[in-house]
Amino acid sequence: MTAPRTDVTGRPTALRQIDLDTFFRPRTVAVIGASDSTGRPNSAMWRKIRQWAEQAGAECYPVNPNRDEVDGVPCYRSVLDIPGDLDLAAILVGNAVEMFETVLEKKPRFAVIFAAGFNEVGPEGEALQRRLEELIATGSTHVLGPNTNLNAFETFRDLPPPKIALITQSGHQGRPVFQAQEQGIALSHWAPTGNEADLEFADFAAYFADQPEVGVIAAYVEGFKDGRTLMLAADHAATAGKPIVAVKVGRTDEGRSMAKSHTGHLTGSDAVVSAVFRQYGITRVDGLDELTDVAATLARTKPPAQPGRRNVCIYAISGGTGAHMADLVAAAGLELAELTPASQQALRQWIPGYLRVSNPVDSGGAPSADERGPKIVQTILDDPNIDMLICPITGALASMSRPMAQSLVDAAAHTDKPILVVWGSPDSTDPVYTEVLLGSRLPVFRTFHNCVLAARAYFDHHDFLARHRSPFAKPVTRRSPAGAGTDHLLSAGRPLSEHESKALLAAYGIPVTRDVLATSAAQAVRAARDIGFPVVLKVSSPDLPHKSDLGLVRVGLHTAAEVQRAFAELEATARKANRKATIDGVLVSELVSGGVETVVGISQDELFGPVIMFGLGGVFVEVFEDVTFRVPPFDKDEARRMVQEIKGYKLLQGTRGRKPSDVRALVDVIMKVQRLALDHAGTLAELDINPLVVRPKGQGVVALDALAIPRSTPQPTP
Repeated sequence: MTAPRTDVTGRPTALRQIDLDTFFRPRTVAVIGASDSTGRPNSAMWRKIRQWAEQAGAECYPVNPNRDEVDGVPCYRSVLDIPGDLDLAAILVGNAVEMFETVLEKKPRFAVIFAAGFNEVGPEGEALQRRLEELIATGSTHVLGPNTNLNAFETFRDLPPPKIALITQSGHQGRPVFQAQEQGIALSHWAPTGNEADLEFADFAAYFADQPEVGVIAAYVEGFKDGRTLMLAADHAATAGKPIVAVKVGRTDEGRSMAKSHTGHLTGSDAVVSAVFRQYGITRVDGLDELTDVAATLARTKPPAQPGRRNVCIYAISGGTGAHMADLVAAAGLELAELTPASQQALRQWIPGYLRVSNPVDSGGAPSADERGPKIVQTILDDPNIDMLICPITGALASMSRPMAQSLVDAAAHTDKPILVVWGSPDSTDPVYTEVLLGSRLPVFRTFHNCVLAARAYFDHHDFLARHRSPFAKPVTRRSPAGAGTDHLLSAGRPLSEHESKALLAAYGIPVTRDVLATSAAQAVRAARDIGFPVVLKVSSPDLPHKSDLGLVRVGLHTAAEVQRAFAELEATARKANRKATIDGVLVSELVSGGVETVVGISQDELFGPVIMFGLGGVFVEVFEDVTFRVPPFDKDEARRMVQEIKGYKLLQGTRGRKPSDVRALVDVIMKVQRLALDHAGTLAELDINPLVVRPKGQGVVALDALAIPRSTPQPTP
């Protein structure tokens, strides 16, 4: 197998190619540990796999040294005794690693290891999984698991596409999605990845995105094996136009702890995971019901005619119901566009004058129950201001709910606009719900919340697709001249002083304040005169990074005498703070006033590598934590969205008479910081530019302070 292309950080820029067609449609399957003893788990497992294999048209061979036959099928003593080539080996025995060594001699294309007791149980299990991974690396057999289950061998109901392909790291957590077939929601595949010693989320996500019958990929994830492969798979799915909807546990410390104990994965920083999901169009949900409802909605709806709009009309038989739904829709950031005057005039033919027809549309009930109902629905759908129709049905009276539901189902057959229906009645046995609605291809919900969540996800996803451009099309494969020219700054293995940190920024064309490093009071005075009063004095020391907290900054010095006095005070304060500190001198800096203080930084995530941070700076970064993240590579448009998504963006737009800030220059700095992060991925642990002052439009930005921290030990590229 040829090694995938890599970028300047050593991370892959393309996914590996695996023939998963053979996994899901094998010709020959061996079940190692097959049994027909009453009450034995392996008996049920053998029969399930055999049924699945036969449905796939595969020959299924039981393997058990203690049996001559299993359920009347001739049994082999060893997997090596099976004649011919083998596509898939299911290992059901407890000594799975030892058995896998034997299986490797047969060279099947794939193996599934069900046994637990690996990374998820601590050091002994981790050592066992390392041994398994070493064995996998020596052969050509790809492995699903260990610590997986039988979900890969499920049989699915014959329902029309588009279908949902399911990826889970816990079989139990995928069960509610699988059971949604009872509601007419079609599934095509189920990949239970377990501990991902080999086959991982990314392999299956990319494969499912290429299957024509798959409309959506739904996932329950505890931890990703590799951040870059996740990004590549999501990018591949986006290019194919296939949505990914995921529950990702680990939002809390407790959730992250449980996730590691269950699968042994690194869960990564949750804030960074969420940022990557936004960056690559993955819809993140919290509940399994939300996972099912949102995935089904994206599978059953067509793209909007005008991406970027999100105009929703609510049609109800009750003013209270419409008002409640309107509140939720507006709170979700969707628009309740007013119907055109022509549409409202048409609706007045069928809806009494005392009821609302502008949006929400309130029929009062009776018009929805007769020949007027279909005309109302069609008029709303024909309105050029409307992109989606949401209809909550209370189910109060079958005489109203049935014709209303039927008119929605009939209208859906003749429109590309999505129609979302909420069955609000607690009666889940009502034929209107079970036959009319569930028997249709409409997205049907049991709660207002899930309906609005799905509506928001629909618009967000298609807005993302409209703007998506793969960042891996032209990867950065070589270091920039600035990277090689600044290696010496990061070679000492200690935090850089502000003076050194700003030199690192300046090498990448990032504007910094005019500074002079002075080692005497006289030098400081001369520097202040050259720069121009007023000035700022700051101690420059790699051992005293948090200068303000230690009283090592003086701001607004207007005279030579003030500079001389401040120089002496700062030297004394620095020595008192840390007598062993290396002090380069005192930095004399220009005083910058006005503008909006922001922060741009680099950190290293255990899953994704270099991460770029942006937010409000100065003291606000700690008080409000109004920050966001992106993982390289990304383009200028993504950097601009990064700026726009913080809560404090309004400050940059200009408020209370203040001029708009130079966002263009800010975006340019973010892109330069990204390049710095890529060039020094193996040597730079952290970078903090705080504050980075964004001046009014056309006046640029300037870094007032910076702190760069090298890795204690340079890291090899992955």
